Amino acid sequence: MFQFCPNCKSDKLTFNNNHYWTCSNCDFLYYHNIAASVAGIIACDNKILLTKRAKAPSRGLLDLPGGFVDPNETLEQALSREVYEELGIQIQDWHYLASFPNIYTYKNTRYNTIDTFFYTQIKLAPAITLETSEVSSAHWLSITDFQIEELSFLSIQQAIQHYKKSVYDQK
Repeated sequence: MFQFCPNCKSDKLTFNNNHYWTCSNCDFLYYHNIAASVAGIIACDNKILLTKRAKAPSRGLLDLPGGFVDPNETLEQALSREVYEELGIQIQDWHYLASFPNIYTYKNTRYNTIDTFFYTQIKLAPAITLETSEVSSAHWLSITDFQIEELSFLSIQQAIQHYKKSVYDQK
């Protein structure tokens, strides 16, 4: 992540325990904490809404709508914002599903994330307006219409499996 200390520009920078950076020259200390992200399972007529990623990482693979949590947002606010930005859909009624750790590598930087998943059930499939820089397509699919390996991240795979077992199969 860093080649030189951001504070004093020294090369005496060390990444300790894959958790924090220190500089022995100026006592700089930086914790590379977990980034929070959210994703939503939107269900309608026994199908769920999956998107296809338009950019790296995992470009071209199936995904759930969602993204990173901004400062001063709740998880639910972040998810509603991301769903609106990516799909033009307004949803406020989210139900907590689960959270799973993930690794998100972007532009050669590894981010450890905690991905929090929510779900909602809607009565009618809404019109979708794609944010094509983020999402190349959106598809309503039965949970049996795709292979788990077609999903973008391990945490997404785990969330879909958890949803199937704890919500979908319980109907």
